[in-house]
Amino acid sequence: MKDKIIEIFKSVNFLISDEIAEKLLKYYKILIRENEKYNLTAISDFDDVVIKHFVDSAVAIQYFSGKVLDVGSGAGFPGMVLAIINPQLNVTLVDSLNKRVNFLNMLINELDLKNVRAIHCRIEDFKEKEAFNCVTARAVAEVPTLLEYLLPFVKIGGRAILYKSNNVFSEIEKSNLALKILGGDLEEIAKFSLFENLRTLVVVKKISKTPNNFPRGGNLPRKKPL
Repeated sequence: MKDKIIEIFKSVNFLISDEIAEKLLKYYKILIRENEKYNLTAISDFDDVVIKHFVDSAVAIQYFSGKVLDVGSGAGFPGMVLAIINPQLNVTLVDSLNKRVNFLNMLINELDLKNVRAIHCRIEDFKEKEAFNCVTARAVAEVPTLLEYLLPFVKIGGRAILYKSNNVFSEIEKSNLALKILGGDLEEIAKFSLFENLRTLVVVKKISKTPNNFPRGGNLPRKKPL
């Protein structure tokens, strides 16, 4: 199974070491073992987990450095995978559901990861504003909403990195006001094919300070996006 992980990564020109593959295999086994208890993922087939969770999280690794925040981390995608792939990253995982944070802490302990912490918190209550080099999310929300959840925590000069599907351009067209208010500048839209799925990374550079009242509470970033 470890060799199969290496093979799948290699098929998209991503080379990983035996040690990383071993950690990802252990991650898979823990995920499947605990999935029923924690309701972590609807994807459980080995190849599907490697492709749709592990590889999909890892493909953006070149954009990440320093202190990383993963908002709404769930079962650890992408933040936990990024931390395994690059131990030089200092990764914080934030999720609003305590049971998922309990799973993440179990994973951190069982994989003996020294560069990851998991925090139970709603993101609008998270205090570490403008403290991270890179802030990311692999969440089902439109770009203006995600920008409000991510940019307040990015240092000036840092980046928000959004994992999106192929159909993202209409969302980006609606993001001009959010970018202006939150202090972001669209830097790159990277499109790539991941096996049969078309994926998009939206990279936004933080160029000015975000006003302190963001992100708004009461689910307003979703209900009334900027």
